[in-house]
Amino acid sequence: MATKTEKAAPKAAKTTKAASESAPAKTAKATAKPAAAKPNALQQPLKPSAELGAIVGTSPLPRGEVVSKVWEYIKKHNLQNPENKREIVADDKLKKVFGKDKCSMFEMNKHLAAHLKS
Repeated sequence: MATKTEKAAPKAAKTTKAASESAPAKTAKATAKPAAAKPNALQQPLKPSAELGAIVGTSPLPRGEVVSKVWEYIKKHNLQNPENKREIVADDKLKKVFGKDKCSMFEMNKHLAAHLKS
């Protein structure tokens, strides 16, 4: 028959094992916090060119806000092709940014990137 200390030993081993398994999880979470505090490329403020500044303003903005403001401008001035909403029909201000009369919404980010500097 087993004594009380022999029965207690396996339980203590299980507790120690469980504690050692949960310790790395806490460490991983602690190291992830400083990385999350650093702004990523989409949150980095960028200075728009003079042509793009006529649409979104001249102060530095994150890339996401620039795209949002360009879409506000497009919708406010009704510049989407009615038959194909993915196509943007450029007015005088957008022609300076896009470099052409029509642009798809997928090409738009490529043209905007050429007008943004860090």
